[in-house]
Amino acid sequence: MNPETQAKSNMMSTRYQFVSGQISTACEKCQRARNTVKLLAVSKTKPATNVAALYQLGQRAFGENYVQEGVEKIKALSALVDLEWHFIGPLQSNKTKDVAEHFAWLQSLDREKIARRLNDQRPPSMPPLQVLIQVNIDDELSKSGVTLADIATLANTIEELPRLTLRGLMAIPAADATPEQQTQSYSALHNAYLDLQKRHPTVDTLSLGMSNDLAAAIQHGSTMVRIGTALFGAREK
Repeated sequence: MNPETQAKSNMMSTRYQFVSGQISTACEKCQRARNTVKLLAVSKTKPATNVAALYQLGQRAFGENYVQEGVEKIKALSALVDLEWHFIGPLQSNKTKDVAEHFAWLQSLDREKIARRLNDQRPPSMPPLQVLIQVNIDDELSKSGVTLADIATLANTIEELPRLTLRGLMAIPAADATPEQQTQSYSALHNAYLDLQKRHPTVDTLSLGMSNDLAAAIQHGSTMVRIGTALFGAREK
């Protein structure tokens, strides 16, 4: 390994340990077991070599925002059979087939049309696609997602589709929210998640929290945090 590659590997190891430590600390503060929070490494814009390096450190779940980029990485790293790929970005109708055929999870399901296309396009040889309903928790016009009031309707539709398995909710809270607004939004989402669990036995995942708010998200019940910058550095342009 040349010096540049070694330095990059060391930096990634340091970042991975730091983020893992942050999650552990947040869990301790709210008296939660560390294994109740899963780390999703968001690898968008980062090369497959970075994913492979993090895999060597023990990370298995990775999130991608762009379909073509994600599929290319999945193919490039197909030898790593226990990688778990999540699609977390907005999904257009013309891209559903690629997600259905290559990803294990979709975290950004927000309408019936997409759910039905994914169900029809999921290969019978693959396990059902694990899906989260994306919630627009702060009613931002710039973001995708259903309202809190519409969760139940979409959840019932997913329940009827045999090639999909409903696992829970995902949200991207407003970046400029005050601590009070953040607490209100997180609490509302957590309550919706608990209600969904009562109605659908497969629900076990609340995907909430990123590099800047993972502690608050864990305090409010998140079971999966989506971390990119803190693991891989600044996003490529």
